[in-house]
Amino acid sequence: MLQLEGVSSGYPNLPVLFDISFSVETGELVSILGGNGAGKSTLLKTILGDVVVSKGEVILGGERITRLPAHRRVAAGVSYSPEGRRVFPNLTVRENLVAGSHGVPTGELADQIRVVYELFPLLEEREGQRAGSLSGGEQQMLAIGRALMPRPKLLMVEEISLGLAPVIVSHLYVALRALCERGLIVLVSEQFQRFETQYSDRWVVLERGTVVAAGDRTDAHRLRAPAAG
Repeated sequence: MLQLEGVSSGYPNLPVLFDISFSVETGELVSILGGNGAGKSTLLKTILGDVVVSKGEVILGGERITRLPAHRRVAAGVSYSPEGRRVFPNLTVRENLVAGSHGVPTGELADQIRVVYELFPLLEEREGQRAGSLSGGEQQMLAIGRALMPRPKLLMVEEISLGLAPVIVSHLYVALRALCERGLIVLVSEQFQRFETQYSDRWVVLERGTVVAAGDRTDAHRLRAPAAG
C-alpha cells in the first residue's frame, strides 16, 4: 500500500502541495486528475523524492520513505515514467531497457526484459531499433517498460495519454491493468478530458495543490473540470 498522510511540499520559496492525504491499495490503479498547475507533477515527484516534503509522511509497504533520497526510494520500490516519455533517442529499445535496470542482477536482466516484452510485444519487434525513430505510442510503451525494469512496487506514469490516439491510450491502460493484477500499485496523472474512467479503480482531483474531490469508477459522473479563469 502507498499512503500519503498530510503531505505538504514544494520548491524553495514556492509551496505547491498542501496537506495531501490519500492511499492506494496493492493492485489498484488510481488516477490523479487536475488542470495545468494543479500540482499533479509535483505530487509524483514528491513521492519519488525529487521534491522535498515539508510536512507529513509518505509510506510505501509500511516503510516510511519520506526522508529517503530519490535513489533509495527507487531501491525501496518507487518507479516513475515522466511526462514526454524522455527515452534515450540514440539508444536502441533494448539499450533503453538496460539503462533502466538499476539494481537488477546481471543474471536476471534477460528475464526482466522478457517481462516487458510480454507486456508490450511491439517492443520486442523493435528491439534493435533506435528509440528516437519509434512512434509516440511505442515510445510511451518503452518509457513504461524502462520504469518496470527495476521491478518496482509502485509505478507512477505522468500524463500517459499526452499526444496519443485513443486506441493507443486504451492499449496502454490495458497493460497497466495487467500489472495491477500482478500486484503492482499504479498511479497515473491525467488531464480531465483524457481520463479513462473504465480503467481506474479510484480517482483523486487536485486543484491549487489540494485534494478537492475523490471517488471511484462508480461515481465518476461527479467529476467536473474546474472552470477556466
